[in-house]
Amino acid sequence: MAMFEHISTMGHEQVIYFSDPSCNLKAIVAIHDTTLGPALGGTRMWPYASEQEALMDVLRLSRGMTYKAAVSGLNLGGGKAVIIGNPKEDKTEALFRSYGRLIESLNGRYITAEDVNVTVDDIENIFVETNNVVGVAKVHGGSGNPAPYTALGVFRGMEAALTKVFGSRNVSGKVVAIQGVGAVGFELSKILDERGAKIFYTDINEDNIQRMKECVPKAEYVKPEEIFDVPCDVHTPCALGASINDETINRLKAKIICGAANNQLAENRHGTILKEKNVLYVPDYLINAGGLMNVSIEFEGWSDTKSRRMIDNIYNTTLNIFSISETENVPVNQATDLLAEKRIESIKKIKTSYLGNVAHRFPGRKRRHYIDV
Repeated sequence: MAMFEHISTMGHEQVIYFSDPSCNLKAIVAIHDTTLGPALGGTRMWPYASEQEALMDVLRLSRGMTYKAAVSGLNLGGGKAVIIGNPKEDKTEALFRSYGRLIESLNGRYITAEDVNVTVDDIENIFVETNNVVGVAKVHGGSGNPAPYTALGVFRGMEAALTKVFGSRNVSGKVVAIQGVGAVGFELSKILDERGAKIFYTDINEDNIQRMKECVPKAEYVKPEEIFDVPCDVHTPCALGASINDETINRLKAKIICGAANNQLAENRHGTILKEKNVLYVPDYLINAGGLMNVSIEFEGWSDTKSRRMIDNIYNTTLNIFSISETENVPVNQATDLLAEKRIESIKKIKTSYLGNVAHRFPGRKRRHYIDV
């Protein structure tokens, strides 16, 4: 009963468990809300300690995608998927092709993409079996790796926060502490470095650390347990969620919290605490939507220029959210929720619903053939 209670409490429309013993596939797809359109959200692969842990993760992430799409003005709903497994040991072509067939069986209600530990190569294997996937290679009409676009959106949100706190969007000379320099954190560090920011960073992956040393040599490494104690202008969570919690919140020495990680606040009340501390928190789903914006236009024909133009508007949207927060006298995370919920409710009132298959939204795009020619 606990599982059904969680699903009901968080407002999900559908949760699907997938299993294929032939390739050791164990996956959960959560479709949160399709008021605005088909549910779109990435698939992540993670060695969860339990099925319950995987379920809670996918429920939180899919709900966040609903809000992300709504506040970004996209005609998409929210969904997410998790594959339970060790990405270093369990990845196979068969696993992702089997997963692709299962996505296809949902008839377009859910469209997937990259997420943690799922690469463009994995997406290509999914694409063999279904058109309901975005972020495929550019040669097939897709947009490829979304990390640079997600990072750009986070940077635009950071510029808005700097404007609010310091009166200028210029990052030159500002100190930024990045927690996690994986795909998005690394791309963000390059943007910040090019514009003259002073960067401290941490990660638990030696490959990521080495890449930073080679590509962003001016950045300084600190141990993972020390990143919350770094005196900085901006603390930037780019790893897993819930990093802003009862233990860390009093250690932070930043004026701004602005990063790419999903669900950074362990609980909503931490947004209120940050407001009381006069720390400007920029909600993750507001500014990490660049990757979602980028892949969303694969439906109509992707272009880099079109994508960047959409993502640049995150700066203005973020400033608008700050204004709502002040006017309503609520924490910024609540103001962002209000804007998203207002849009969803307005569409519900005109009694529209998503019913059909979205294959027609991929004009001119063909599935990847098993053998490239």
